[in-house]
Amino acid sequence: MANVFDVIIIGAGAAGLMAASTLASQNRSVLLLDHAKKIGEKIRISGGGRCNFTNTHLNGLDSSQYFVSENPKFVRYALSNYTANDFTQLLTEYDIPYHEKHRGQLFCDRSATDIIHLLTDRCARFGATIMMETEVTNIAPPATRAKHNPSKKTPFTLSTSKGAFQSTHLIIASGGLAIPKIGATGFGYEVAKSFGHSIIPPRPALVPLQFEHWERDGFNTLAGIALPVEISTQIGKKKTMAFHEDLLFRHKGLSGPAILQISSYWVPGNTITLNLVPDTDLATQLCEEKSGKKMQLDTALEKLAPNLPKRFVQHWMSQAPFANFAKRPWADVPNKILETLGKSLNAWELLPSGTDGHRVAEATRGGVNTKELNPRTMESNLAENLYFIGEVVDVVGWLGGYNFGWAWASAVCAANAISHK
Repeated sequence: MANVFDVIIIGAGAAGLMAASTLASQNRSVLLLDHAKKIGEKIRISGGGRCNFTNTHLNGLDSSQYFVSENPKFVRYALSNYTANDFTQLLTEYDIPYHEKHRGQLFCDRSATDIIHLLTDRCARFGATIMMETEVTNIAPPATRAKHNPSKKTPFTLSTSKGAFQSTHLIIASGGLAIPKIGATGFGYEVAKSFGHSIIPPRPALVPLQFEHWERDGFNTLAGIALPVEISTQIGKKKTMAFHEDLLFRHKGLSGPAILQISSYWVPGNTITLNLVPDTDLATQLCEEKSGKKMQLDTALEKLAPNLPKRFVQHWMSQAPFANFAKRPWADVPNKILETLGKSLNAWELLPSGTDGHRVAEATRGGVNTKELNPRTMESNLAENLYFIGEVVDVVGWLGGYNFGWAWASAVCAANAISHK
């Protein structure tokens, strides 16, 4: 009987650890399995080592606006029942100091390992068993017992590199494909498909974007420049998504919070639009204020758009059709050129050629189809007592602690549902 548990959880990341510690605190026998060597690695490296563990906007109201999914309303129940405040109460219990950065982002004062220690300590305190470096080689679904007791089912049976284990309930918390160097695989998707689930095609989210001809057009020379922008992309026939965030130029393309945010919505083949001077109608100002001005056009641009670094302005003005006018007196430049210049900076349209891929993505868009899961329990609609939580599900949050918020909430949702059974 030592290998029989109420619940087996596969995946010792944020969601898996939260589910294990919650279930164990509810007097359920729990086994948490993971193939990796180190526990909670994604927690450890997140937020520059400080772990942006949730966001104050996850306050119990409708949080679906902060998530990307084929069915974003799926997150409402779990997130309304486990809020940012619920998680910070845990931190207070463990005397873990934290602080708020802009837009509700909460970070550890000391280190992300504080979060890992909190979760593993809760698992140990309440008796959950954790087994790392354990490969799951087969999952046998419950089978109905003999004819004399047809309503009774045998447990899930897992074959692993460390023996066979059984449980009444099985939770898949194995994550998505982001950052394979710390152990990310498509294991959870394969398990889901083996039980009849469909998978929304996974692709990188919260990831830098690349562009053809970046070097040819000289934008690689702007690497290191950062500036606040408004960024948008089309997400439907009549809808766009826009963010006001910082943009970062790289040797291979663009990154920074603005790009990471829009990457979760960007669809290959669509363009993105950057407003590099979001608080100024440059075309209008360039035309209306030029009268009698003897300063050079490039100097005028620096004056009207002080947020644009000089190195950027010099590169932008070296391009056609502006190169021939950059050093001319502002008053002598035709309005047509000024309008073109202003609009080019207020609405720079770019066609990404791709992303940096799962290798550096912070999360995965796509996953187990939420239409086949119960949003109030995270239980499969196709297989009784089988649950999917965290990033393995077709749910990805905005940058800023939302994905950890989803991990905690979906884990508690599943744990409570199992205990209530």
